[in-house]
Order: sequence, then C-alpha cells, then structure tokens
Amino acid sequence: MQTTRLPRPQRGVTLIESAVTATVAVIALSTVAPGLRGLIDRQRLEGVATQLATDLQYVRTEAVARNAPLRLSFYADGAGSCYVIHTGSRSQCACSGPQPAACSGGAMQIKTVYLPAGERVAVQASAASILFDPLHGTSTPAGTARVTGTPGAIHHIVNVMGRVRSCSPAPSLPGWRAC
Repeated sequence: MQTTRLPRPQRGVTLIESAVTATVAVIALSTVAPGLRGLIDRQRLEGVATQLATDLQYVRTEAVARNAPLRLSFYADGAGSCYVIHTGSRSQCACSGPQPAACSGGAMQIKTVYLPAGERVAVQASAASILFDPLHGTSTPAGTARVTGTPGAIHHIVNVMGRVRSCSPAPSLPGWRAC
C-alpha cells in the first residue's frame, strides 16, 4: 500500500508578496506626505499666532493689574525671532536664543517666546516695541504684529485703545478674517 503525502500548507509570505506590499505602502506615503507637511506648517503658524494674540491681551491686562506700564518688544536675527513681555524700556531687555531675555537697569522680564529659524515661523512687528499703559489699558504706538510662515501670515493689529484684531492677508488660511 502506498501512502500519498499531501503538500504542507505554506506559512508566511513570499518575497514577491512582501515587495508588492512595500511598494504600495511607499506610493501611499509619498502621496500623503506633502499634504501632511502643509498641515503641520499651518498648525505651527496658527499656534504661534494664537499664542501671540493671547500674550497681547495678557500684557494689557497685566499692566492694569500691576498698575505699572509693561512693554512687548520684538527682536529678530539670523538665528530666529522672539518677543519679550517686560518692564522698563526696550533697550533694557534683549532676546537672543532660547534662554529667557536678559534685562538690565531695573527692568524685569516677565515672559520670553523664542522662535528658531528652523521652525519656519517668525514674528515681526511694525513697531519695535509696544507700551501698555496701566491707567487706561491703552497702547503706544499702535502697530501690527505679524506671524509669518510657509503657508502665509497672520496679522494682529493693535489699536491705540490696546485692542487686538486678527486677520490674514493670505487667502489660503481659511478661518481667519481677510486683511
């Protein structure tokens, strides 16, 4: 009597199946990656813009609460940009690098936000510094603080009364009022 052996069922995957799966995965990731990068850049821009708008309101409120004038100063160099909330004049504080701002002559740094150039988001303003008055909550001078990035820009316009209006000149940033 002869016994016939049945072939064993194959376990695992073949090299061809693995190569096809890897190829499909690479194609899928290459079509999604550019859109994902744009989403990350937009979220980073909006996050910094929201933080700056909050800090503009904070410095105004804090000036009134402390009953002392406070200043929001903007700085930029090749390594990045930053802004500092502080007491004293603009020349008494300086921001360079990720460490807190260095202040002299009795000025006190309250908050420093540093944005390295590698993050592709920068802060700049039409005025080098905005002073918030404690008596009325007004600001001198009125100005525009801009957060710029790869997908566009978001502007925060500070009027003489210290109020902030946010807008975007870029049509590619939905959800923001047009400037």
